[in-house]
Amino acid sequence: MSNPPIQKKIIHAGNHKVNDFPPDTKVRFHFIAQVITKNSEGEIVIGDVIDDSHNYSQPIEILIGKKFKLEVWETIVQTMAVNEVAEFHVEKNLCLAYPLVAKTLRDAYAKDKSKTHEHAPSSHCCGAMALANGPKLGYDDLNQLMEKPTDLLFRIELLGVDLPQSYQKETWQMDERERLDALPRLKHEGNNLYQNKKNAEASLIYAQAIGIIEQLQLKEKPGEEEWGTLADMKIPFLLNYSQCQLLLGNYYEVIEQCSQVLNHQPDNVKALFRRGKAHLNAWNPKEAKSDFEKAAVIDPSLSKAVQQQLNQLEEMIKEKNKSDKAWLSQAFGKTTSS
Repeated sequence: MSNPPIQKKIIHAGNHKVNDFPPDTKVRFHFIAQVITKNSEGEIVIGDVIDDSHNYSQPIEILIGKKFKLEVWETIVQTMAVNEVAEFHVEKNLCLAYPLVAKTLRDAYAKDKSKTHEHAPSSHCCGAMALANGPKLGYDDLNQLMEKPTDLLFRIELLGVDLPQSYQKETWQMDERERLDALPRLKHEGNNLYQNKKNAEASLIYAQAIGIIEQLQLKEKPGEEEWGTLADMKIPFLLNYSQCQLLLGNYYEVIEQCSQVLNHQPDNVKALFRRGKAHLNAWNPKEAKSDFEKAAVIDPSLSKAVQQQLNQLEEMIKEKNKSDKAWLSQAFGKTTSS
């Protein structure tokens, strides 16, 4: 009678059994992976550790039902209790994707990649090696495992299980409706941060919202009603993001984002005024003057604020002319004396 494809051995019992793992359940765990072979007598031999997530910058997180590349991990963690440690002898046919998954994890989370990354072959033999051995993963042990799959032993420590309703999903985990529903929350979070003068943090929140809307726009045809509705939804986030960037001194970013608003709404006064201030600080005097004057025409109540900016611009121009004149005089004087 053959052994089952997955054999489990509990090392340390857990203290909280999860009875159901619905789709989008977040599972956090550490793992240790070892190669399993057989000696000449047919006895099982456990090899050295090839991966240990305790050496990574963070534990592993997977979402149940999201078609993780190594499906067997989804299967085995669902047999465990929280804080349980168990070993799983997994048949090689269920581990074929492990080398690819391990490469991704090492590249993303390994604290010291130099210990495991292979040396690049010399240029004259690269082509021959690639043709002879197929695609390279960048790690000798993973290349060998890819070429000669074996059973693997996974030692899993289940750290935590978060049901879908118990945590805030990241953008990539959300469906279309969830992304739309997240926008008011992001606006509220960003506004609170801005009011508390946390402009950099607020920028990140507004940028996240802009990213969500742009992802949704990719599914629509530019110019059609649905695309236009999303473009309108993006305007307040672009303006808020631009205001934060203005206060942070990132003037060309402000110019870019305000220009995006004005492409969609040419008479948007906030975008004109903020872009004008950005042009002013980036020393684009002609563009600054144009934006300020147009803003005052559209909204006469801004006349006083616009005049203050124009006065500042005039003073900056005078100061620059004075500085340029002094520099030219000094340079000309040096040339003459020499």
